[in-house]
Amino acid sequence: MDEVAGAIADPVRREILLMLRDEPLSAGQIAARFAISRPAISRHLRVLRDAGLVRDTADGRRRVYTLVTEPLDELTGWLARLTRPSGWQHRFDALETEVHRTRRERRTTAPAETAAAPTRAAAPRRTATASTNTAAPTRTAAASTRTAALPAEAAEEEIA
Repeated sequence: MDEVAGAIADPVRREILLMLRDEPLSAGQIAARFAISRPAISRHLRVLRDAGLVRDTADGRRRVYTLVTEPLDELTGWLARLTRPSGWQHRFDALETEVHRTRRERRTTAPAETAAAPTRAAAPRRTATASTNTAAPTRTAAASTRTAALPAEAAEEEIA
């Protein structure tokens, strides 16, 4: 992986790789597209060949170079791990999803509950002697289940 990273570190070599992405080219065709000497292009091609990023074949007196992308797979995998969100990001994403789901459920169930609720005129009146219990509202079974399932979902996302 280090050899591949070193080979693509130079902008000329990266440009050569982009050129070879479209079609195989001879060393002369590659050199004609740059304002540097042919020996310098030859050295760049040797570095790319040693890293396994290009393959050369003899075609008469010419060398034809072809792009080989397999060596980039290991580097791509490492870069993907580097840029992947941290463990906390997955938990925050799960929390955000749960908040949106809860809001959506409240919006869809609120019109149904208000339609089924009795009107104000028909509601029983409270008297001053009635007990004024100010206990906190109880959680519904669905809300408890969702909250309990949140850490398990986050753990499953980390495993996957």
